[in-house]
Amino acid sequence: MSSTERNHSPKMTAPLTPAAPQDQRFLVLFDFDETIICESSDDAVVRTLPDKELPAWLKNSYREGHYNEYSQKILAYMAEQGVSKDSIHSAVEKIPPNQGLMNLFQYLQSHQQDFELVVVSDANTYFIETWLRHAGVRDLFRKIFTNPSSFNEAGQLVLLPFHSHSCPRCPDNMCKQVILREYLAERQKERGGVPFQRVFYIGDGANDTCPSLALGPRDTAFPRRDFPMHRLLKEFQQSAKVKANIVPWVSGEDIVDCLKKIVEER
Repeated sequence: MSSTERNHSPKMTAPLTPAAPQDQRFLVLFDFDETIICESSDDAVVRTLPDKELPAWLKNSYREGHYNEYSQKILAYMAEQGVSKDSIHSAVEKIPPNQGLMNLFQYLQSHQQDFELVVVSDANTYFIETWLRHAGVRDLFRKIFTNPSSFNEAGQLVLLPFHSHSCPRCPDNMCKQVILREYLAERQKERGGVPFQRVFYIGDGANDTCPSLALGPRDTAFPRRDFPMHRLLKEFQQSAKVKANIVPWVSGEDIVDCLKKIVEER
């Protein structure tokens, strides 16, 4: 990756046109950190600190399954260290997209009549909205499910949990399978009882495994190759808990190739 690519995330060049009013056949759900973008947005923002990293006491305070709480502590510490809203905004905008993701967005934009797009992420509203707008792709997404965040009067980005749930597999602030199931039910009702023909889930992390287990045999889970979601789905496949097709990806181009074949089936 060139230094230009590292410092400026590419933008969509063609203007977005609104999707056709008819109901799209397919639903595509995207994770954000390390899926749409090439790293964790938290890591990118931490580098705006004077020391460019967190102190050991803060790193050591992380507890498994409580990442939202940990992120709240990080944001409070950053405010104490004088990191400005502008610095955070700029750091988020500069995060490069994952390899081939802009090509995937261009493909999906050119087939808006077929695909409805949603983000389901354990990041936060400020990071995701900022990045998608800067990249010129915000209007591709019908909905963003993520942890609420906003700047308070003191200039601190305040983060809240998305919801509470009873799933034993997921972090306490977010179960993506609950979000997926509720969204599918809501959309089917809004679409006059017509379900999506297929659902596609694109992710990388352990918390992307749970929603993938809710997919049916016509659906596809796209785990980033050799990342936690991929490793966990392989384990679940052995115990026959996964019904969906599994297509590992390294680049957005891998996903485009698969979607093209499905669209051409008609």
